[in-house]
Amino acid sequence: MIDSRLTAFITLAKYRNYTKTAEILHLTQPAVTQQIQYLERFYGVKLFVRHRTGVHLTPEGELFLAYANKVDSLARQVKRALHNQASIPRKQRIGATLTIGEYVLPAILSKHRRMYPNTDVSMSVQNTDTILERLDQAHLDLGLIEGLFNKKKYEYHLLKKDRLVLAASPKHQLAQNKEVDIEALSRETLIVREAGSGTRLFFEENLRKKGYSLRDFVPYMEIGNLNAIKSLVMDNVGVSVISAEVVKWELASGELCEIAIKGLDLEREFCFVYLPDSLARDFINEFMHFCYTYIESLEPLAGSWD
Repeated sequence: MIDSRLTAFITLAKYRNYTKTAEILHLTQPAVTQQIQYLERFYGVKLFVRHRTGVHLTPEGELFLAYANKVDSLARQVKRALHNQASIPRKQRIGATLTIGEYVLPAILSKHRRMYPNTDVSMSVQNTDTILERLDQAHLDLGLIEGLFNKKKYEYHLLKKDRLVLAASPKHQLAQNKEVDIEALSRETLIVREAGSGTRLFFEENLRKKGYSLRDFVPYMEIGNLNAIKSLVMDNVGVSVISAEVVKWELASGELCEIAIKGLDLEREFCFVYLPDSLARDFINEFMHFCYTYIESLEPLAGSWD
């Protein structure tokens, strides 16, 4: 646990209201005020200023909040590490982006559970932005993502290579083409993932390098569910740039066809991502090694880790 005054500060910074903060912490409003005043006296700075709309952080308060969040995150990690050390089964939390969580990890987790029955691995599936945020807050031990991220901030290792493909129904007017340029593609109904997804971020970055953006595609549809995207494409509602991992069976069966996009290299990486000071390093190393061993048994591995 962290000092109750830091908890009061973090809560007030979030809700910007003394009454709301007092209710959440089960304290009186004067008690919250006293805790904030103590911090201001101790550090010799003003942390909040009052406005008609509530209280707001001063510049010193913004700086203090950054450090307070780090202390809070570290406290959560310590609590979890001690809990895992003392209890059986051990509980570990991983987050995976939609493609990895639905099409890569289930078989791996199933085998891992059989081999390590005393390690309870829970997986949540979110987009890249959310996973990185939850890592920062120590709500996850390990992330597996397919999107762009700050490689200076996180430790990371390649899980495997992936590529995006332009998938279309065999009935689509582009289906007879082996290749299409971006200009021609922009005139088709494009079905994309929601903002914040790794697939979309990667595709948008590659468009940007060629001088295009999603705004050049009119219309385009945003869908957050991979199965829904596949169904819409198979029904010839539109085309989609999607992971080859997601549509490999449909491509093999002929329900979908793949069309190259001229000038775009859509190979990308699935990566393990975690905090440099993570207290779950033993589990992280063990789980990465397990994943590599499993994938090597299925296909040649395009990467390594240390």
